[in-house]
Amino acid sequence: YMGYAGSSFLITVVNKTVLTSFRFPSYLCLGIGQMITTVVALYVAKMNKMVQFPDLDRSIVIKIFPLPLLYVGNHVTGLGSTKKLSLPMFTVLRKFTILMTMMLEAYMLRKTFPRRVVCSVMAIMFGALVAASSDLAFDVGGYTFILLNDAFTAANGVYTKKKLGDQGLGKYGVLFYNALFIVIPTLLVSAVTGDLDKAVAFEDWGKTTFVLCFLISCFMGFVLKY
Repeated sequence: YMGYAGSSFLITVVNKTVLTSFRFPSYLCLGIGQMITTVVALYVAKMNKMVQFPDLDRSIVIKIFPLPLLYVGNHVTGLGSTKKLSLPMFTVLRKFTILMTMMLEAYMLRKTFPRRVVCSVMAIMFGALVAASSDLAFDVGGYTFILLNDAFTAANGVYTKKKLGDQGLGKYGVLFYNALFIVIPTLLVSAVTGDLDKAVAFEDWGKTTFVLCFLISCFMGFVLKY
């Protein structure tokens, strides 16, 4: 739990630094960097027999679908909301992931929750609503991104748990093939929309601080998913 909390906090701060402080123009390309890091790290680990997951075959696509779509949706909306919202408001509205996850687990996994857990979640939601109501810098785009991110995060988490339980891919296989199957389509979308050109032309690539923050973001994206 402490590792997840620390990773979540660090990647939020680093992403905010890259996208807002340095004004990096493409959160989509930052997401692509995190996907590539995940693929490379796990592939190298497998080649060195540090982790194990199934080799690629046609059945993998069927087994893992629709996780890659949820994965990229979670990535893009998460980075987009990080760029558009202040860190306090981002943190507050992320609380809705808890409620959405609980509802999806009850529906898809037939999981039941003790009354004390349900009451605790309701209290968290109430607190989040009170905190959000005081936001004077209301951003429709930012709020839309963060709520979509909550939904994608919840769906991604529940479907991942389901796939781990009945498909035999293992956590490393799920992470690897999630990123592998979606990174090329995302890269093509970025190129077609001109997003990739903006990222390549960004003037701060020569700054050590920016490059370091970008690389930390890419690495922490993998660590957080793990």
